[in-house]
Amino acid sequence: MTENKKRSNISSIQRKLIPSYIFLIIVSFFSVFPIYWMLTATTNSSYEISTGKIWFGSAFAKNLKSLLDQASKISGGAGFGKVMWNSFLYAAVQTLIAIVICSLAGYGFELYNDKYKDRLFSFLLLAMMIPGVATLIPLFKMISSLHLLNTVWGFILPAISTPFLIMMFRQNSRNFPVDIMEAARIDGLGELQIFYKMYMPVMKSTYAAAAVITFMNAWNAYMWPRAVLSDNKAMTMQMLVANLSNGYTVDYGQLMMGVMFCSLPTIIIFFTLQKQFAEGITGSVK
Repeated sequence: MTENKKRSNISSIQRKLIPSYIFLIIVSFFSVFPIYWMLTATTNSSYEISTGKIWFGSAFAKNLKSLLDQASKISGGAGFGKVMWNSFLYAAVQTLIAIVICSLAGYGFELYNDKYKDRLFSFLLLAMMIPGVATLIPLFKMISSLHLLNTVWGFILPAISTPFLIMMFRQNSRNFPVDIMEAARIDGLGELQIFYKMYMPVMKSTYAAAAVITFMNAWNAYMWPRAVLSDNKAMTMQMLVANLSNGYTVDYGQLMMGVMFCSLPTIIIFFTLQKQFAEGITGSVK
């Protein structure tokens, strides 16, 4: 009798969850459908896409060749591979430098005592409220005066230290066991050795989350690269895709092929590091 009652309770709970499952399925469909439509569009002609075709076609090779040819023209002969390499180089260098600098700042703000650090951190938080457009012209003048236009350093310097990443590292550093630092000092380790040998391995989930966020922001950047990368041979994928839609007529197959190449790296990185990303965002420490 008790067993039957347990089964009845389980069935009742499952029935109550049915509306939730239906809702999640619907939301998942609307979330995944744009990706599906992007993939199918790369295999259809411009006319088929404009008529609303949503299943796979046979124009993939044609669209790919069209994209490669157009990319070579737009990039001044550099080619599609060079444009992809530029995007990877800019995003990778910015990600590496930004997470090192911001983690050092967050580590110092949280684990070292200073009466002025909270005031300085308040100014950093205020900086988050300033729109990026408002700083575009001053930053451009600064980069231009340093003769860094059309270089990787001109692309990454304004973003190697961001208030958001510093705040994230500071918040997550509150879970870092301070006793480890004291024991390391007793063993004779210097402050930088403690940071690289103890702090970084323990905070690897936070580093993964910061890497995903920084890489996505750098890869998807458009306005700042448009300002500092005037040489077509230094352009990024976002700039290339924007140029594909210029003109009186748009080849949607070619355009969606470019969009797919823009989307795949961020999708791959996110799904590769999604577990660590979730842990880092929630402040987990390993």
